[in-house]
Amino acid sequence: MLDPDDHVAIRRLIFTQRQVEPSAYLVREGEKPVRCSFILGGFTYAQRLTSTGARQIVSLQIPGDFVDLQNPWFEEADHNVQALTRAQVVDIDAGALRTLVADRPAVAAALWRMSLIGSSILREWIVNIGRRDAHTRVGHLLCEFSLRREVAGIPSTRADHLPMTQEQLGDTVGLTPVHVNRVLKALAQRGLIERDRRQIRIVDWAGLRDASDFNPRYLHLTPR
Repeated sequence: MLDPDDHVAIRRLIFTQRQVEPSAYLVREGEKPVRCSFILGGFTYAQRLTSTGARQIVSLQIPGDFVDLQNPWFEEADHNVQALTRAQVVDIDAGALRTLVADRPAVAAALWRMSLIGSSILREWIVNIGRRDAHTRVGHLLCEFSLRREVAGIPSTRADHLPMTQEQLGDTVGLTPVHVNRVLKALAQRGLIERDRRQIRIVDWAGLRDASDFNPRYLHLTPR
C-alpha cells in the first residue's frame, strides 16, 4: 500500500508523454535503456527474433502496464518492444526511477509485484505453447486479453476485439497464419467467437473459457 508521500514522490518523477504509431519501436534489442515507459492508452508487445528472422511475441502490454521494468537495471535491452496499436505512453527517466525505488520501499515492492506478475504470465505462455493444442492456445490468449482489459478498467466488453493480425497471433502462440485462420474458423463455427475482417470478438465467454483451459489465477488480477 502506497502512502500519500509515495504518491507525491511518483508525481515528481521526470517524465515525458508521447504518442507512438503502430509498429514503432519503444525498445530495441541491444540498445542501452535510458527510460522506462508506462502505457496510458493503446497496446504494445515484446518480441524476440531468431538469427533467421523468425519472430516470437513474448508478452502483451495494455494500459496500466509498464514496458520493461527491468530496463533501469540492465546495461542493454535483450528484446524489442513495438506498438501493436497507436499508443500513448509516459517515458520515465531510468535514473529517476532507480532513485525512487531506493528511497521508497513501498514503491519498490509495488513495482516488484508487477514484475513478478509478468513472470507468472510468461510461465503460462510457455505452458500454452508447449502443452496445449492449437485451438486451446488461441482461445486461451483471447480469454486472457479480454479479462486483462476488463480488470484494467478499459471501457469494453468481452466482445471487444483483439487488435492482432493472424501473423501476429501466430507469432504469439507458435502457429502459422494459415493454421491460425483455420483455428479461428473452427472457434467461430462452434459459436465461441465472431470474426469481422481483422476483428475477433468473443460472444460466448464461458464456452471459450472452458474450451481453452483458461484459469485466471496466474494473472493475479486486482482492479486498478
